[in-house]
Amino acid sequence: MKSREILLTLQGIKRLEEELIHLKTVRRREVAQRIKQALAFGDLSENAEYDEAKNEQAFIEGRIVSLENMLKNAKIIDDEDIQTDTVSVGCTVNLLDVEFDEIIEYTIVGSAEANPSENKISNESPVGKALLGKRVGDEVAVNAPDGVVPFKVLEIKK
Repeated sequence: MKSREILLTLQGIKRLEEELIHLKTVRRREVAQRIKQALAFGDLSENAEYDEAKNEQAFIEGRIVSLENMLKNAKIIDDEDIQTDTVSVGCTVNLLDVEFDEIIEYTIVGSAEANPSENKISNESPVGKALLGKRVGDEVAVNAPDGVVPFKVLEIKK
């Protein structure tokens, strides 16, 4: 089965690589030390510290595998390839929220980089999907859980 392509910017690749290095070099050692200390307490059947450390170890190892797969299947979105005539992954878009008469700025990124608190939305999100391929001046109706939200594309930039 072919793995799904992961769209990442150069900044996103760097962030994931840094996280992977940190998990492999720092977090693995920390958890191994915690397991070693918990083993010193003896009876593993009632050793909460040991159970917690083993669970954390499993989480870290799972995240390492996930990051390695993301990086292996990454397609880099190069700034040079980003066009500003239509909305695409890597673009920053200024929108007018027609309902509230507010201007919102979003950067369209792949799902692995999405972070709504930084206004980075996934190309797979309802807003991201609706914006792809749109031009300045286009109006977009986004189906959201609260109903249809109207936006107007004001600016597309790198």
